[in-house]
Amino acid sequence: MRRAHPRDAAELLALERHFPGDRLSPRAARRLLRSPSARIWLAEVDGRALAALVLLLRRGSGVARVYSLVVAPAVRGLGLARRLVALAEAEALRRGCTSMSLEVRADNAPARALYARLGYAEHARLPGYYEEGGDGLRLRKPLAGGGRGSAGDAPA
Repeated sequence: MRRAHPRDAAELLALERHFPGDRLSPRAARRLLRSPSARIWLAEVDGRALAALVLLLRRGSGVARVYSLVVAPAVRGLGLARRLVALAEAEALRRGCTSMSLEVRADNAPARALYARLGYAEHARLPGYYEEGGDGLRLRKPLAGGGRGSAGDAPA
């Protein structure tokens, strides 16, 4: 596991291709890799990126947002997503956040099961949220020890 750098844009985009839609554009990937409010981690084996997580941290908000989490199909089930989420939660806590938020496709049963095991609960239904019209769910998890008080209720 390591923090991504601007030179990792191609690897991040290659992983994003595993999504059926709503992928990061090359421009968005480059912007996020340079953004002070984004943290991106890659899980690598033998120098090859196999999973990635994009975390957004907004100044003044107690809510951190998992913007993207993708694991290559060949290595799903090995715990990479769980480890990346743990890194993101630790960073959010370090930054004083009181909760984590994310969106997931309502029909993505494996991802929903993972997030449920990690303590995420449905916060809102998002009809037609995805670009092709698919429904989404906003999930949220309180973080123990976050330090921003009522800011944890700010929208993600």
